Amino acid sequence: MKKSKFLIVPMIAFGMVSLAKAEPLVEESAIPGEFSANISLTSDYIFRGISQTGNNPAVQGGFDYTYDFGPAAVSAGIWASNVKFSDATIEIDYYAGVGGSIDNFSWDLSAIYYTYPGADSSLNYDFFEIAPSIGYDFGFMAVSAGLNYSPEYFGDSGDAYYTHGGIDIPLGKYFTLSGTVGYQAIDDNAAWGTDDYTDYGISLSTEIAGFGLSAGWTDTDLSKSQCDDACGVFSVALSRSF
Repeated sequence: MKKSKFLIVPMIAFGMVSLAKAEPLVEESAIPGEFSANISLTSDYIFRGISQTGNNPAVQGGFDYTYDFGPAAVSAGIWASNVKFSDATIEIDYYAGVGGSIDNFSWDLSAIYYTYPGADSSLNYDFFEIAPSIGYDFGFMAVSAGLNYSPEYFGDSGDAYYTHGGIDIPLGKYFTLSGTVGYQAIDDNAAWGTDDYTDYGISLSTEIAGFGLSAGWTDTDLSKSQCDDACGVFSVALSRSF
């Protein structure tokens, strides 16, 4: 998104994660583990309640590698999307982590490096986060919670953390209703451009002929002067995994 009174940071709460179940790219390989890919088209790239494309569509996709070893698995991948900042038009993220599950309880510890090729290095757009999370599936619903921490956030705005939670409720056999809420805290609000804020959203998703389809609404508690048209956004996304 273009920078007005504040700088916008990338990546999704909605639309970045492929909704379709990933399948191996190849069935037989000399390399242990599984490779997969995903691609999606979304009407708006929204990250933590804020549009990253100026309310314009985004084409997104990535490649992932996963290796299971008993009760846990390691994974790594790369993901990219177009963005609309005054000094950057693409975002490329690199990530790796380990996670597992015990009965209905799941856990994950990941590291993510967000980059913006083509942006002036003096702007300090690139940043790193560590992201632990947990989840529990009750059957009739699944809940999750996590914390993303950065020692030096987007735009050289100091250390920052994002606490978040989510809930997924199956609606019959074909639909899932999801809700999210998060709180973004930043050390240097002046460098970032807004106060600390809360974001929240709701979405409905399904799978048709191997394609994931979702529609959702997200917003923040930022004032109109701070968020302009980048908050309070409805979006739809179509995705496919291979």
